[in-house]
Amino acid sequence: MNVQEAYDRGFALRCEGRYGEAKLAFQQVLQQDPGHIQSRWQMALIQGFEGDFDGSLEALRQLSLQVPTNLDVLNDLAMTYNMLGYPDEACAAFKAILAINPDHENALRQIRYC
Repeated sequence: MNVQEAYDRGFALRCEGRYGEAKLAFQQVLQQDPGHIQSRWQMALIQGFEGDFDGSLEALRQLSLQVPTNLDVLNDLAMTYNMLGYPDEACAAFKAILAINPDHENALRQIRYC
């Protein structure tokens, strides 16, 4: 299975809530391409879905430092900050999103609460 096929499989499994299997697929991707941002992003999300909120937040934060213009990562970081009760950090992340894309729908919705 190539990188794209493994990623697509992992994504589909994650969407079905089959996190253990999804992690295996993403790990397969990362073995072939350790810098695969989307797989690292999905792994960070799964951490949160499985209850490791602090680990998920830290993984998303690290990814946002590596790819500061990736709106998917920034949005999930902002939403995770919000969910965990860090409104100032969430607002800063939403503002960063809007600086890149002033029309980002979720950031525009969420920035009203800042």
